[in-house]
Amino acid sequence: MLGPGSWRALRAASLRPPLSTSSRPHFAGHSGLVMRSDASTYRRHGTTRSRASDEENDISELDASFFGTYSVILPTEPFVFGVSHIPQRPVPSQIPRPPYATPSARGLSTPTGRGSSSSDDLVRLGSSEERRLRRAARLAREVLEYAGTLVKVGSTTDALDAAVHDYIVTHSAYPSPLGYSGFPKSCCTSVNNVVVHGIPDDRPLEDGDIVNVDITVFLDGFHGDTSRTFLVGDVDELGRALVSATDEALDAGIAVCGPGKPLRSIGNAIHAVADKRGYSVSSQFSGHGIGEVFHRSPWILHHRNEEPGVMLPGHCFTIEPCLIQGFNPRSWIFPDGWTASTENCARSAQKEHMVLITEHGAEVIT
Repeated sequence: MLGPGSWRALRAASLRPPLSTSSRPHFAGHSGLVMRSDASTYRRHGTTRSRASDEENDISELDASFFGTYSVILPTEPFVFGVSHIPQRPVPSQIPRPPYATPSARGLSTPTGRGSSSSDDLVRLGSSEERRLRRAARLAREVLEYAGTLVKVGSTTDALDAAVHDYIVTHSAYPSPLGYSGFPKSCCTSVNNVVVHGIPDDRPLEDGDIVNVDITVFLDGFHGDTSRTFLVGDVDELGRALVSATDEALDAGIAVCGPGKPLRSIGNAIHAVADKRGYSVSSQFSGHGIGEVFHRSPWILHHRNEEPGVMLPGHCFTIEPCLIQGFNPRSWIFPDGWTASTENCARSAQKEHMVLITEHGAEVIT
């Protein structure tokens, strides 16, 4: 997620502790209207356009832009800061939990448990570790497929979260997001202009929405993590094109994976697709190593970069690019401390897979 200075400060897109809200733009949200100081961004039947003054360089990219027909997601007013007011769903006591979700860890500002940048973060290929990792990844894939059947016009993301929660615990697994640095729900649901970490709520999904559902499960000591952006009803051509390009970008990143390959080639391949299709790539959110720990090295940058490091047999990591309409990839954080929205209300789409590096290639295990 967003970090100061170096690539090592970037944190994982699947779910990481919240960013500062100090740099968020000034919005006043109203039904059917979105206003910004000294500029007018307006919505008629979900259509977003903007006029900005010459002095406002930070939103000048919006001038004469047209991102399509959809509803813009803004924080509910009056603002409530944090998520302590949102109840967490119970998990049966007999289900094993990751260290950060144990009773002794509750209330900590950061998760507990191992998470280093050493070469020890490798899965022993052919071992029981690999088999357990694959089972967790397979369950995550099954949960995401199930979640996709629930994405319908009029349904709420909170209802989807409840169903996903029940599905996971019925399979004797723990929903990894629940309680991670205080995150209050069992999955992330990011709608339209929300890039990542959307908190499921009671807003009904609308015809024309796009929604990313991000699933992580903890099963038999290992995490499985995957996500996909779903179309809700009749999505306009611009929205469909964005989701299609994101799928293509993920495939391009996966295609360059293999033992001895440079980690930077993933971001370079993804960025090339975004350039070709006319989108920007969020550099505020990264992929991450995964296994017994939710987030660990190697960190996977999705934008063009020259960072060192190579893929090794036994590396397992997520690739999860966020492509954004237009040429402003920056995000700001809602008062809840988690939900990341594009600065200019452009739509974002994301797709995620877990990739395991083997002795002879790479395998998508979700």
